Amino acid sequence: MQVLFCEKPGEFQYKEVSKPVLLAGQTLLKIRRIGICGTDLHAYEGTQPYFNYPRVLGHELAAEVAETDAGSEFSIGEAVTIIPYFVCGTCIACRIGKTNCCVAIKVCGVHVDGGMAEYFAVPNQYVIHGNGLSFDELALVEPLAIGAHGIGRANVHAGEFVLVMGAGPIGLGLMEFARIAGAKVIALDINDSRLTFCQQTLQVPYSINAATADVVAELAQITGGDMPTVVIDATGNRNAMLKGFEYLAHGGRYVLVGLQKADLSFSHPEFHKREATLMSSRNATNADFSYVMDCMQKGLIKPSTYITHRTTFGQIKDEFNGWLNPANGVIKAMVEVG
Repeated sequence: MQVLFCEKPGEFQYKEVSKPVLLAGQTLLKIRRIGICGTDLHAYEGTQPYFNYPRVLGHELAAEVAETDAGSEFSIGEAVTIIPYFVCGTCIACRIGKTNCCVAIKVCGVHVDGGMAEYFAVPNQYVIHGNGLSFDELALVEPLAIGAHGIGRANVHAGEFVLVMGAGPIGLGLMEFARIAGAKVIALDINDSRLTFCQQTLQVPYSINAATADVVAELAQITGGDMPTVVIDATGNRNAMLKGFEYLAHGGRYVLVGLQKADLSFSHPEFHKREATLMSSRNATNADFSYVMDCMQKGLIKPSTYITHRTTFGQIKDEFNGWLNPANGVIKAMVEVG
């Protein structure tokens, strides 16, 4: 079978390897869709923390069951997705139900090889029934679950202003689940086409271009001088993260979903006087995956609207670099396999 390796930043290589041999407690998946996310793009750029090369990328997956352990609950040919966070089950985080930040977590395509391959073997506990969702939808459950988890971390309430910084796929998911929670969403980005997408496709009521606007003044006008009670970063950009502290209401919550290699420093007096809450949001839990799939089935969220680019498995190497260029208008690239 073919596998695509990221040999080092900026370099992909297809290799022919043996099809995985099914072990007890595993399911062998025939990959049908691979969503391309920021983690993949940053790994290719060489800016992704927790990363070693060479690595097989790919964790936003939809697949068919090709083979499965005799004792599993899955059927041959069944459509499935996976939870790509392999955990120890015994550390303090796992014991309190926060498997998303397991001390020894192994994320597919980051810490261990992922699913940019024709076949991929996964422990049964991480395979999820498709429940009638399409392959496109199933491949988007994981990134949307990250958004759902971030909104849960922020404890978003109906009626409050939520500022989401970054209108990439994760940011869009955050906006969608903030909307579902009843919040008044404000999108902040430096790309006008993405802001237009937020307004016209996702019906986000407010948008600000951080490159051209006085962001503080605009936020004050939108919120009647209060400022957003929730600010969420989905940029992973250090400068944007630091600016976020200025946008937060007194008594507000600031959630860092985006990931940055460098240190962050901020004015303690400005943060302290707000009695603000600063938190991170990492990955997602099983409950987040279930919630996202339920929202899809109810029509509360339509993931197909995010897919702007499609390609085949054999074309990833040639097309990947173009997905890094904002001028190409990529929201979500989807790879079709088989």
